[in-house]
Amino acid sequence: MDRKKTPNRHIVLTSHPGGGPKPLSILWGAASAADRGPVIGTVTTPTHRNVIGTHSGSYGIYRALAVAAGRLDPDHVPDLTNTAPVDAIGPHPQWSDPDRIVSIDPWGHRCTEVFADLIAKGYDIRPTIAVTRAQIFMPELKAAMDAGRLRSDNRVLLPNGNARVTKIALEPVWHLPGIARRFDIDETALRRDLFEFTGGMYPELVTRPDLEVFLPPIGGMTVYVFGEMERVGNVRYPLACRVHDECNGSDVFGSDICTCRPYLVHGIELCIEMAQAGGAGVIVYNRKEGRALGEVTKFLVYNARKRQEGGDRADQYFKRTECIAGVQDMRFQELMPDVLNWLGIRRIDRLASMSDMKHGALARGGIEVVERIPIPDDLIPADARVEMDAKVAAGYYTPDAPPGADELARAKGRGLQD
Repeated sequence: MDRKKTPNRHIVLTSHPGGGPKPLSILWGAASAADRGPVIGTVTTPTHRNVIGTHSGSYGIYRALAVAAGRLDPDHVPDLTNTAPVDAIGPHPQWSDPDRIVSIDPWGHRCTEVFADLIAKGYDIRPTIAVTRAQIFMPELKAAMDAGRLRSDNRVLLPNGNARVTKIALEPVWHLPGIARRFDIDETALRRDLFEFTGGMYPELVTRPDLEVFLPPIGGMTVYVFGEMERVGNVRYPLACRVHDECNGSDVFGSDICTCRPYLVHGIELCIEMAQAGGAGVIVYNRKEGRALGEVTKFLVYNARKRQEGGDRADQYFKRTECIAGVQDMRFQELMPDVLNWLGIRRIDRLASMSDMKHGALARGGIEVVERIPIPDDLIPADARVEMDAKVAAGYYTPDAPPGADELARAKGRGLQD
């Protein structure tokens, strides 16, 4: 069928419960996958869908465009042969706590295994997590080897500067009642705002209270594990970690107006060192460009900072963002600990972060932080000095910060994050 020539084909609305079979239930936080039930966000069989939204996050839009352009069969079901995770992860005790993990599906990487019987019955159940292995290369790692800060052990770090990692891609899966509890807001109000401020994209948010799981059209995250996976989450082995929020200009292209890439590389160095010492290292890379304000807003802020009277100044750093975006930060670190709890992590021995919001979120998520590692001064680009000075002046963590600075920053409601 040429879909481009059949615009009047029958449309099946899912905005209200239908008269057909009831979809499989999801009991979030159940002790086993069988009791929890699968997350089904595919449209191949609409009566099977038991969530709001579709798989692939923001890339779901491209899938719809591919169908509309006639390049993708809308009934295509992926052949998942040989796609199982290369490393075993879980289950961990945190998976059965409905409030500990609310923004990802703990069973998302094992769905073809734990729901094999349902797949055999024709249910199109797809992974929301994939686990593979790879080598990564960043020129700074080879430079660190040349400078003597890192050494090759031919296991974690190879002589050519490549680092061996386990890579994990995760799509967002939101349990709406749990999200509401995490933010201490009313679930009905949450659903209404999600509906209204996405232009009414998902009417099921307000018409289907029976559907508690939402696959939001946002970016996910990637986890890079250095060392042996079984040592992650095992408190017998020390762990280094950096949770990093996307900054394309710095991370990829080396823009010098912020400290993002230098801090990311510094975090990777710490992870490699810890893995070589017998522990493990974890980098979490979130797709939250420009503090989740977006790159257009981010560049507008850059212009406003540079062109204001007196030039780029620390005392106006946060105000310029708030004047344009209405808020200083929308990354919501409240959800950040979920992926670490999914990995079974209960303690981070070395956290590469100076952010009080991240540190506070980890504490509330039940994860102990033993030591916070600031970015070394010699890694801060000259043009990023304004950013760092502004954050330190407002209470950003440093080893020699004045007493009470953290509390003062929180009292001011600052969105201080690296």
